Amino acid sequence: MTQQTLNNDKAIVVFSGGQDSTTCLFWAKKHFSEVELVTFQYGQRHDTEITVAQQIAQEQNVKHHLLDMSLLSQLTPNALTQHDMDIETTEDGVPNTFVPARNLLFLSFAGALAYQTNAKHIITGVCETDFSGYPDCRDSFIKSMNVTLSLSMDKNFVIHTPLMWLDKKATWALSDDLGVLDYIRTKTLTCYNGIIGEGCGECPACHLRARGLNAYLEEKGAR
Repeated sequence: MTQQTLNNDKAIVVFSGGQDSTTCLFWAKKHFSEVELVTFQYGQRHDTEITVAQQIAQEQNVKHHLLDMSLLSQLTPNALTQHDMDIETTEDGVPNTFVPARNLLFLSFAGALAYQTNAKHIITGVCETDFSGYPDCRDSFIKSMNVTLSLSMDKNFVIHTPLMWLDKKATWALSDDLGVLDYIRTKTLTCYNGIIGEGCGECPACHLRARGLNAYLEEKGAR
């Protein structure tokens, strides 16, 4: 929520091993003295996401929590948990990759973990600029969730969203500023089909990622 200079408190990063959450990991390492990661197993389209998250956590020497949230896949059909569904946009304009209540539950459990580990700060890579129509990626939801978490546990949590107002080009620029553009380009998993790095090049996630990267590299080369 805040972009001000941060102190050296402990932070929990909601982590999938994708471009956005990995950028948030390095952002957190820059601003906090202690960082831990939490990844959720919720029956997502491919198990490679978990493997990638674990590998990055190990390479970066960051403590990693893996929590079982498989109940999510039982609640509603969607293209991220139902592997036989084609990825498409519904009549109301929301992609069928939207998992209802996912960020609500993820932030709730991240808050519970933060409470137990004495962490004040929670970081998530949600973004309203390139939010694909997901209502739980909006700034208004995050602000509401911040208040709810703090009230529910009587703790002054701070949810940080360093990517909230960045498009994908600006997110790549941030990773370059952090000195990890090549790492994120080759090590992270954004592709809905489970292909690390450049991905399949066909799914919506790959299109968004590649369009942002190409725009950033073109801009950088023109300087």
